[in-house]
Amino acid sequence: MSGSRLTRWVLAVPMALLALATIYPLVFTTNVAMKTRREYVLDRFSPAASLQPDNIVTAWTSVGMGRYFVNSLVVVTISVVLLLLLGSMAGFALSQLRFRGSKALFLGCLAALFIPFQVIMVPLARVMADSGLIDTYPGLILAYVAQFLPFTIFLMTSYYKTVPGEIVDAARIDGNTTYGVYRRVMLPIGTPALLSVGILNALFCWNDVLISLLMMPSADHRTLMVGVTSLRGQYSDDIPTFASGVLIAAVPVLMVYLFLQRQIADGVTAGSTKG
Repeated sequence: MSGSRLTRWVLAVPMALLALATIYPLVFTTNVAMKTRREYVLDRFSPAASLQPDNIVTAWTSVGMGRYFVNSLVVVTISVVLLLLLGSMAGFALSQLRFRGSKALFLGCLAALFIPFQVIMVPLARVMADSGLIDTYPGLILAYVAQFLPFTIFLMTSYYKTVPGEIVDAARIDGNTTYGVYRRVMLPIGTPALLSVGILNALFCWNDVLISLLMMPSADHRTLMVGVTSLRGQYSDDIPTFASGVLIAAVPVLMVYLFLQRQIADGVTAGSTKG
């Protein structure tokens, strides 16, 4: 019993320290967001004198974080819908349909996962500029789809490979076309994977700064994360307002992790097991 108790303590202490290290930045940011600029300059680590969300209101209204929030919500929603639609179709085709070149296409999608965005950002920007898509919602949405589609195809293909081929054959015997098999059979079966991959893609798009900054240079079309980074500049020292922007951007992500952590874990391991 003493050995078992010692083992629990050996595991519990590092996990507790890791939890504190993870929670502390959020607590510190919240505390700074509740301070006035004078309080922060005098002592940045002391507790706020009073919990007044004036800085959060200022960041939401005067600085324009509310507009940036709506921009991110629109772009992320449309991007995730397109990623799930295209990724599920491609995953079904690469895992269940037999056609020449399917393995090469899958290996191509897998290879695309190893290409950093910094390698393709200049050609992508030139293509978008020549097409008139810079500083437009469709341009940013297409950039997100192009960047995260290989990841979506890989996970959906891996998941659909675990579906027995007899199910597809039985659906064809019942008179379903290829599209009918996809819509009536594979989409319902793939709902858990679609939910997990959708959450992961939503987090990727929401937290992105580089692609959004490249595709949306004007202030009116900024996404939330780019808007947060613009609050801290060379000549700006309003750290409480900056912390308020960080808090506004972090709350949706924290809510997703809090309530959908099981789906996120399932998405990371999608297709890794049989059955």
